[in-house]
Amino acid sequence: MSTLRGRGTVRGLPEWDRCAVMGVVNVTPDSFSDGGRWFDTTAAIKHGLELAAEGADLIDVGGESTRPGASRVDEAEELRRVIPVVRGLASEGITVSVDTMRAGVAEQSVAAGAVLVNDVSGGLADPDMIPVVAAAGVPFVVMHWRGFSESMNSRAVYGDVVAEVVTELRERMEAVVDGGVDPGKLVIDPGLGFAKNAAQDLALVAHLDRLRELGRPLLVAASRKRFLGQVLAGEDGTPPPARERDAATAAISALSAAAGAWAVRVHAVRPTADAVRVARAVEGAA
Repeated sequence: MSTLRGRGTVRGLPEWDRCAVMGVVNVTPDSFSDGGRWFDTTAAIKHGLELAAEGADLIDVGGESTRPGASRVDEAEELRRVIPVVRGLASEGITVSVDTMRAGVAEQSVAAGAVLVNDVSGGLADPDMIPVVAAAGVPFVVMHWRGFSESMNSRAVYGDVVAEVVTELRERMEAVVDGGVDPGKLVIDPGLGFAKNAAQDLALVAHLDRLRELGRPLLVAASRKRFLGQVLAGEDGTPPPARERDAATAAISALSAAAGAWAVRVHAVRPTADAVRVARAVEGAA
């Protein structure tokens, strides 16, 4: 069976018999957890290949930090960062996703070998994104989004975060399909950490079943995020550094896999690759 829990398939991508693992390559100087470590093209390609060797099924390449408060880079700089890495990884047979809010970057990345566009704005940041994705015929991640990084913390206001995220994602999915994107190529993402506080993130993780009712494969991107830091904070309230949250990330990965997520997006691949395989083994024994 492709999955016992009905994770769904994404037209145009490989099928996995478990929750897939998406490894992160940030080609940026300022990402919240590993900014600057893979800023050099050669280092970024090498890192992507290492993540694949550790068990990543696909690699998500991004050239613009979306951490809270981050400022945007211009398109020329984002292209300079991303395109050589996408091309280099794709040439090695890696399944590559591009993490961008810009249609021009998405278009050139697909031309360079990317097979998935992961837009944290769900096509809202750039009006040309949906037509570009529709024309390219590639799968598209629609994330729940309420605005750019500079202002998103102020937008974390909900009466019922789960119900509102589901409603807003449904509306966005409909708009994307109306724009010409094949509904069989949509992936949804609840946008953990984007215009959400720790309690709201935890509520969404606790109710992934509600998100799956939208009928499309689900990507969960919790890796090293603030809400995990708050869960792990010491008695004085100080959270551990981002790179010390990988065990907690793997716990979320296992929970997400058990809840039927299609994929999880992580910085440290090996712990999560182990976690989703254990979740699949337990699933198979049920």
